[in-house]
Amino acid sequence: MTAGIQSLENLIRFYADHKVERIYVKCLASNDNSKNQVYFGPGFKALTLFPMGEIVPEPDIDNPIFKAHLDYLWIDDNLSLVSAPYAQVILYPQYPEIRFSGFLKAADRSGLGSIRELMTSRLEGRVLFLGIDNVGRVIGSVFHPANTVSQQLIAIAGTLAKATEIFLELLASNFLGRRIDPRRKLLEELCRIHRLGWINSKRLDGNGNLLPCSAPQCGGYTLEAELGITPNSRSEPDFMGWEVKQHSSNVLTLMTPEPTGGFYVENGVEQFVRTFGYADLRGRADRMNFGGTHFCNKRHARTGLTIRLEGYDSRLNRITDRNGGIALVADDGIVAAFWAFTGILSHWNQKHRNAVYVPSENRKTPANQYRYGSTVHLGQGTDPLLLLFAIHSQKIYYDPGIKLEGASNPRPTTKRRSQFRVKLKDIVLLYDSVEEKDVTRYCN
Repeated sequence: MTAGIQSLENLIRFYADHKVERIYVKCLASNDNSKNQVYFGPGFKALTLFPMGEIVPEPDIDNPIFKAHLDYLWIDDNLSLVSAPYAQVILYPQYPEIRFSGFLKAADRSGLGSIRELMTSRLEGRVLFLGIDNVGRVIGSVFHPANTVSQQLIAIAGTLAKATEIFLELLASNFLGRRIDPRRKLLEELCRIHRLGWINSKRLDGNGNLLPCSAPQCGGYTLEAELGITPNSRSEPDFMGWEVKQHSSNVLTLMTPEPTGGFYVENGVEQFVRTFGYADLRGRADRMNFGGTHFCNKRHARTGLTIRLEGYDSRLNRITDRNGGIALVADDGIVAAFWAFTGILSHWNQKHRNAVYVPSENRKTPANQYRYGSTVHLGQGTDPLLLLFAIHSQKIYYDPGIKLEGASNPRPTTKRRSQFRVKLKDIVLLYDSVEEKDVTRYCN
């Protein structure tokens, strides 16, 4: 309980003053405390809500467990932000579920008296607020069930959107009267962009400066530039909580993670292509390629490699080995490339909770230009375990574009592109809901 906050509006204004727009709320059960940890829900869906550090396996234990650090702060009794340096989420694949722990350890005790009392308690009905600020910190506050803040929250709980089975979602701007519907705003912007017709290829740099673009991925960069999305290193959604992905066909590139192990990492991309690749199929001189659609448990005829999910139980849709992952395996058992589950879980984390898929066209004359279609697909609510099951079901596949040019030279040129792809019709497997929308119905 934070003594300086007398109402839900006070709390939301405090959050807004600290650059927090999105707040997740949980009514705590008796087992939600520092001893038993705080339950964040079944599966790994909560990973899509909170910015967190690298997901790492916990060594030297019998059951597979993963942990990830949270940059976490409490709003203390003096209305100061107090760091909880050992705050973390723990992933239990054997159930599967996620819990929150370490939120009191080594935190400054001087202003956390009421918070410690509440978070060590077994009292039901406490209300926990977790706000995400603009630099990826999680700012927490907790209130006694008899507190005005808790009672006011419960009174409006039925009007709030559900972020997951466990968390309600509250947008500060909406609560404070500056009503914004992120989903509608996104569709309005996509309508505006659709009506622009052909747009010269461009991109924004990290400082928001507009630059020309000539790379193959300029379709995405041009769309992002129109939406005012600047590149950043944080794993966060692109536009008001939505990941924006353009596609030029009915096949979508979901992610492009580099392998974390196997022959590829141990010997380098050049030796990988020389060992598992093949001469360019178009006859381009002195070039070797490594490509082709690789499906789970299906040997690729040209490369001789097979995708396997190691340490994953497809029947239960659970991870069974903390050191497991996606393996690209040769007939003799050599692991040509490997993507650890920890990296895949991190990659699919917060950016993919809500995603919009926007069709595009490209032409090269009179200039390199793009235009964007009116029919988009909105995917809402996801879990990294859905991704793994879709790989197992051969709906998501590995479709690399790796090449070696000047192969006979002492220092050939290499290109790395490891991409996992899916057909547009199959994205329904990755989300709680997928909607097809005509953006022209949302034009201003």
